[in-house]
Amino acid sequence: MQQQEIHLRDYFRILRKRRHVALTFFFITLALVILFTFTASPLYQADTRLLIEKSEQYSITEYGFTVYDPEFYSTQYKIIKSRPVARKVYDSLKDNELFIKHFEESPGEGGLAAMIKGLLPGGGPEDEGADPEAAKRKLIVETILENISVNPEVDTRLVTVSYLSGNPDLARLVVNTLANAYIEALFELRMDSSQRALQWMSGKVDEERKKLDDSESGLQAYMEANDIITLEDRIAIVPQKLLELSTQLTRSETRRKELETLRNKIRSLKAAGKDLDSLPAIASDKTVASLRGQVLKGEQRITEFSKKYGQRHPLMIESVGDLRVLREKKEQEIGRVVKSVENEYDLALSNEHNIRRLLSETKLEAHGINEKFVKYNSLKRDVDTNRKLFESLLQKMHKERIEEEGQTVNVMLVETAETPTYPESPKKALNLIIGFIIGILGGAMLAFFFEYFDNTVKAAEDAEEKLGVPVLGMVSQLKREKKGQERHIERIVTEEPKSSFAENYKALRTAIMLSSAESTPKTLLITSMGPAEGKTATAVNLALVLAQSVGKVLLVDTDLRKPRIHTIFGLSNKSGLSTYLVGSNAKIIKEGPSPNLNIVTSGPIPPNSSELLGSEKFARFLSSMQERYDVVIFDSPPVLTVTDSLVLSKYVDGTIVVARAAKTSYEAVRKGLRQLNDVGSNVLG
Repeated sequence: MQQQEIHLRDYFRILRKRRHVALTFFFITLALVILFTFTASPLYQADTRLLIEKSEQYSITEYGFTVYDPEFYSTQYKIIKSRPVARKVYDSLKDNELFIKHFEESPGEGGLAAMIKGLLPGGGPEDEGADPEAAKRKLIVETILENISVNPEVDTRLVTVSYLSGNPDLARLVVNTLANAYIEALFELRMDSSQRALQWMSGKVDEERKKLDDSESGLQAYMEANDIITLEDRIAIVPQKLLELSTQLTRSETRRKELETLRNKIRSLKAAGKDLDSLPAIASDKTVASLRGQVLKGEQRITEFSKKYGQRHPLMIESVGDLRVLREKKEQEIGRVVKSVENEYDLALSNEHNIRRLLSETKLEAHGINEKFVKYNSLKRDVDTNRKLFESLLQKMHKERIEEEGQTVNVMLVETAETPTYPESPKKALNLIIGFIIGILGGAMLAFFFEYFDNTVKAAEDAEEKLGVPVLGMVSQLKREKKGQERHIERIVTEEPKSSFAENYKALRTAIMLSSAESTPKTLLITSMGPAEGKTATAVNLALVLAQSVGKVLLVDTDLRKPRIHTIFGLSNKSGLSTYLVGSNAKIIKEGPSPNLNIVTSGPIPPNSSELLGSEKFARFLSSMQERYDVVIFDSPPVLTVTDSLVLSKYVDGTIVVARAAKTSYEAVRKGLRQLNDVGSNVLG
């Protein structure tokens, strides 16, 4: 289902409907504003202007630009409105005749809230006991705070400080005193802060001085115990010594390995019985080389003499003897060289061991020196650190003392307050305009608020959209009296046939006749969701208009709980539908106010109405009446209170639900329709 578009006229309709609520709120609001405006005591506001600037050391950036710090200025505004500043105002003016006289006459100038807050325990920052003077001081301080306002001027560092009072001279006096009290409080705050900083720094300087002295004493004692001054010279020599010993060790190892290789070759040749002079180290010896040459020459001579003279020649014998002597000399020289190699090897090995031992000792010495210097450097670092911290704190303390001596407050009193001539409030014209606007807007909002929470059936379009069933007609609300005469809604179509109410019921008759495309419904059930919603009036008036045009109509009162039709027409109710259904043969059809209208009253109220209406006898009664009458109308009990209507709705051609505007809720109608649909009722609308 498409949602209906909301038009501006819908809002005007709501305002017209709820005009009583809106107008009541408007006139009450306007009356209260007028009462307040013309009875309130005039209040005067005195203003003073201050220039508040942040200290340059905190407000200049590294590029030279001034930085706006909103937190700084917000803090200053809070200080202006703080209790310490207000107490200073009180202390400055407590002997002033105007000040004391004013607060004695009107101690609660700040309003009831300030009075209560000042007098309640814990209303101030501290408990000042039951002393009357202290209580008076607290109340006046709270009143001063209540009437102070601080307003910074846009795009400037100027601040307007105002005080509101019923006495214009007092307003000027208090606000000027407040400005001076604020400047004095700022100065005291900064002085107190500097003194606290100096106190802390002085303690830290003493503490760091002691640390420095202790660390220097420790360093000196360690240096003396470990001969650090001599070690500083030695630590420069040891690395060079280690390098030289490492180089010597490498050379010694190389030499020892060379001699060891030569010695091993000599031994292997000896073991194999080979000549040793073939070795380069031996062959290169000058004596061995000379003897070797002489041996070769002797061997050549013997060869020559052997060929020339024979073996027994004296020259031959002499030459052999000389050769033997030469060979012996050569072997002796070779033995000397071998011995020399052995001696050199032993010397090289011994030298290698000595160098290795010296290297190890030097490394141990270097390690020991390093360990001492690690501790020494640690102690020296502590001394340097403590000295730097001590000097830094000392410098800051001197700087703080200089700043304390030249302490200034960056607040300037630009303009002192003058005695105000005209009251600040009440502003009569403005109050009336505001009251008028609030009354109109508040009244409209209240009207829409009531409308929003009103979930009752109202306009026909809303009902069709929200319930999903057609609206057959609407009947305006009838005033019970007209020109002093009582009016009967239940017979309005006969008593006032030309009225709009009669026309409403005639329109309803037409809508019912056209509600079914196949045929006109002959049996109609009129019901509602709850009592006093107009179902009986609708049933009676509908029966009357149908009797005027359709033909013979029978109106049956099936409300066996609270029947009313017999009362409306002034008929006896001793016999009726209930007596017929329980077996009585008495005549139950009665004549109505018009020839075409007959009426069956309810009869005495039975204990089991639902069972009677659902009986076979009622079905036969209904069938018989359908044959005798053109239309049969049943007035039944409300759907949500009893089940009688649900039972009856199964027998009739159509059910009509009556809802009272601004009383019957949509939720109730939905629930009733759901119950009727569950039993198969044909709800016409």
